[in-house]
Amino acid sequence: MSQKIDYKSAGVDIDAGNKAVELMKKHVKSTWGPEVLAELGGFGGFFSLDIGKFKSPVLVAGTDGVGTKLKVAFMADKHDTIGIDAVAMCVNDILVCGATPLFFLDYIALGKMEPEKVALIVKGISEGCKEAGCALIGGETAEMPGMYDENEYDIAGFAVGIVEREKIIDGSRINPGDLIFGLGSSGLHSNGFSLVRKILFEIKGYDVDMYVPDLDCTIAEEILKPTRIYTSSVRKVLGEVSLSGMAHITGGGIIENIARILPEGCRALIKGDSWERPVVFNWLQKMGGIEEHEMYRTFNNGIGLVMIVNARDADKTLGLLKDCGEKTFVIGEVVSGESGVEIL
Repeated sequence: MSQKIDYKSAGVDIDAGNKAVELMKKHVKSTWGPEVLAELGGFGGFFSLDIGKFKSPVLVAGTDGVGTKLKVAFMADKHDTIGIDAVAMCVNDILVCGATPLFFLDYIALGKMEPEKVALIVKGISEGCKEAGCALIGGETAEMPGMYDENEYDIAGFAVGIVEREKIIDGSRINPGDLIFGLGSSGLHSNGFSLVRKILFEIKGYDVDMYVPDLDCTIAEEILKPTRIYTSSVRKVLGEVSLSGMAHITGGGIIENIARILPEGCRALIKGDSWERPVVFNWLQKMGGIEEHEMYRTFNNGIGLVMIVNARDADKTLGLLKDCGEKTFVIGEVVSGESGVEIL
């Protein structure tokens, strides 16, 4: 008698997938407002867009993942905050264009469907969406045996926001004399982890649960801190100030990301001693013998988002950010010269 073959025997458990959907529903629905029209489980998410208050609305979309920070989550078996990172990486990118986030979709691919683990991941996504002020209107959870190990997964996201065309922030309004403000990060955020893992786990051979006196916590507790979401602070400032430019400090660090928004003839001078670098960056630099220039083009070094502000609006902007509880630093200025970023 031939062996019975079905989808489950091939590694895909439909019943487990259905259970995961049921477990995540409450987290997803917690992000919904009256704009969300679809129930979870359909083929698409529906969002009612009120454009009456816009003269010329523009949709802004961004997509990203969490990168190899996921490897640390696997090592620590901690999955409840990685979803916040996924939201932050997408939402912060559209925020710096001046857009208000509207909705978010996620994609999770796993080697083996574990409903409780998926629910934890989606719980983090929903928390990120609530912090960002957007709705989680759908997504995809795919069980892919053979593509991923049983205990591994990948996560990516997609965010859509809206902005008035005349209020798009693309750096074109940046001029010499503008000041550069840095908003504090929560730590590494979600970039540079291939280098972090090489130093700590390959070269040093450290365990993810090792307590580090300099950090006053374990390695996992420090480097799995979720990426900050800056929606509230950015929207507060944009409500009262016309910013010259903004940059989300992600892959490429301070050097590469500020350079992306500088117009021809504008050069950013960054004073490296103008803010206190969080201990984790100094510790990593020491552990890996990383050169200073490499630190600035790999990590955020304690600055998660940059605002470039006309000098006349500096005091007002700083006041607004202080009211939002932001740790804000005047980290440099824009001068005439060859487009690029110079660390002083």
